[in-house]
Amino acid sequence: MYYLGVDLGSLSCDAVLLDHNGAILAASVVPTGARNREAIARATQEVLDIARISEAEIKAIVSTGYGRDRVEKRLAAVTEITCHARGAEALLPGTQVLIDIGGQDSKAIRLDGEGRVLDFAMNDKCAAGTGRFLEAMARALQVDIEELCELDRGASENLTLSSMCTVFAESEVVSLIAEGVEVKEIVAGLNRAIASRIAALVKRVAPDVIRLKVAMSGGVARNHGVVRALSSALNTKISVPRQPDTVGALGAALVARERMLL
Repeated sequence: MYYLGVDLGSLSCDAVLLDHNGAILAASVVPTGARNREAIARATQEVLDIARISEAEIKAIVSTGYGRDRVEKRLAAVTEITCHARGAEALLPGTQVLIDIGGQDSKAIRLDGEGRVLDFAMNDKCAAGTGRFLEAMARALQVDIEELCELDRGASENLTLSSMCTVFAESEVVSLIAEGVEVKEIVAGLNRAIASRIAALVKRVAPDVIRLKVAMSGGVARNHGVVRALSSALNTKISVPRQPDTVGALGAALVARERMLL
């Protein structure tokens, strides 16, 4: 028996396949694009191909993410909050605060240390600090988004961006480039601005965060510069799993397995 978790987000569709013991057999991350059903099919087929099994062998599918209702043949659609919490506990046991920065929103989740959600705060009204925000900044800097991870190395701590609105921030970055400001300084300023915004979200649910075990999930967790800046802003260590963008899909697969074993 196999269990599939599908996390359909605004930027990527992630899938994780588990065996009957709950071991991860395969994981996939594909761009969502304009046709999310095609992204779901592609992500699903990739994990099936890796595991060398057929779709008929999947016992249950649980979906999550903003497009979770688009996943056909699902046993259930479960919120991202629950799925990210379950996935984080499986990968980083004892996590008490989980920061999830996705393509279009940010979440701070307070956990009990066993994967259960105690409280959460969410910013889904503004793209500031999310994957889409970073894509826009990379475009303004004329670099690949993957390059942003290390471009802040060696920067001072003097530059602060005046706006986190995506449109205004992009305009400000263009102006700073025209003024001859070094790219590393601009990127460091961006990272600090993102960290300040996310840190405020975290402290709403965990004012004692400095004493807690903190982890980060979502695609932005691959950006080491943002993680470093956030760790500094919170004055605490932040753990990041090897594949942070599939944490939600893993949690969904774990929920699928759990429900079928009840």
